[in-house]
Amino acid sequence: MPRRKTSLKVTRSSKKKHLRNLKVKQQLKKVLKEIHSLIAAKNIEEAKKLLTKAFSQLDKAAKKNIIHPGTADRRKSRLAKRLSASKSA
Repeated sequence: MPRRKTSLKVTRSSKKKHLRNLKVKQQLKKVLKEIHSLIAAKNIEEAKKLLTKAFSQLDKAAKKNIIHPGTADRRKSRLAKRLSASKSA
């Protein structure tokens, strides 16, 4: 346990940030999983609607440094690629 007041404050704030980041990651994971299941079920229209929400969440997470910006771009690219491949098939 830290002894100084500033160390205690840092511990409290880092715990809050950790919980906030976890929540964002969990929501992101949930949306991505839902899109993958919709694409697998060939429900393209619903997946398209959810894709914009996923892109938005990925961008927000990257902006807040919860995930790396390159990771967000890569995931967006792969989602779009998977959606277009299932659309053409």
